[in-house]
Amino acid sequence: MMANAVKITDGVYWTGVLDWDIRNYHGYTLDGTTYNCYLVFSSNKAVLIDNTYPGTSAQMWGRIEDAFQREGRELKIDVIIQNHIEKDHSGALVEVHKKFPEAPIYCTAPASIGLKRHYKGLEDADLRTVKTGDTLEVDERQFLFLQAQMLHWPDSMFTLLTDNTGILFSNDAFGQHLCIKDRYDTDIPEYVLMDASKKFYANLLTPLSMLILQKFEEINKLGLLDNIKMIAPSHGQIWTDPMKIIMAYNDWATGKCEDKATIIYDTMHYSTRTMAHALAEGLIAEDIDVSMYFIHEDERSEMVKDILVSKALLVGVPTMFNGPFPSVGDMMYYLKGLSFDRTGVKRRAVTFGSKGWSGKAADQLAGTLESSGFQVMETYEVDYVPTDEQLDECFAIGQRLGKEIKESW
Repeated sequence: MMANAVKITDGVYWTGVLDWDIRNYHGYTLDGTTYNCYLVFSSNKAVLIDNTYPGTSAQMWGRIEDAFQREGRELKIDVIIQNHIEKDHSGALVEVHKKFPEAPIYCTAPASIGLKRHYKGLEDADLRTVKTGDTLEVDERQFLFLQAQMLHWPDSMFTLLTDNTGILFSNDAFGQHLCIKDRYDTDIPEYVLMDASKKFYANLLTPLSMLILQKFEEINKLGLLDNIKMIAPSHGQIWTDPMKIIMAYNDWATGKCEDKATIIYDTMHYSTRTMAHALAEGLIAEDIDVSMYFIHEDERSEMVKDILVSKALLVGVPTMFNGPFPSVGDMMYYLKGLSFDRTGVKRRAVTFGSKGWSGKAADQLAGTLESSGFQVMETYEVDYVPTDEQLDECFAIGQRLGKEIKESW
């Protein structure tokens, strides 16, 4: 198919794919995404950095052909750089290898193993492993490799084009799941860009926060930070202002939060919902921002986006069979995996709900949240339907939590 490449700078093109249709990935809801890959021309050769999801390569090949035509060259890829083995970045690698079998593939040692596990057809490929500090000279172009283990897979790496362009090809780091025609951070409203970046970080990188800070420290020690003039991730927009997203990642990784609380609840006969609303009013009375989610309708990847920047989490469900209403189980399991305390702070928490018999759902939720890195301040349960006095107590709990948020952080 025909598709236009986007020229980023002299000899560097975006040749990725717009996936308009995808709605769920990694258990994360999205409204389309991009699979970004890049073509770098030297005086005599061409380097392809990453590729695309299986079955979506027609767009990529159309853009690659367009880039070669605009450069006035015959289509020939001489070098392949594979920053990450996950299929949304490597799914067309076998196609590329079959077309250009002489092109060496540069990747980390774990990636060389993983690629052969993922794909048949690479048995004869020239896989060349690299590590942090290794460089690749392609005519006048130089590429510097930086291992990025567990950001977010063991095989991940960054590639820095070290000439005056200073482009960091960061793969999944600094990405966003956005699917729009424009390619740069400046092409869309900042709140849209940062909200998408926050959701990406919250769902994919939160448990890796300490590793992110270590990687920043390593890049500083190598003296590379000033060399990064643009960040080209594997999803979403290209950052023409790298420090904007680097500082945001630093804030999220160190647990910098807002005077905000996220409330998550489910309800059977609206009693727990009424309590959630009363708690929210108490927080608002202390000038605390509130995000409210109804588990029955809302989706967890949106919830954790707000939890990331909230100083407190309130979770409420009714008791069922002497335990929490089952709908909360998915969210609690998800939170445990994300390990929000790895950002270096313990967010406050409150659990609440309505019960008909023995209760204990709030206590069980409190235990789960404590084991997931939250500091539970209070638990509160009512019998059946909350009275006016009990709703006043919910308001007071919200106020107390609001004061705690403002005074202790």
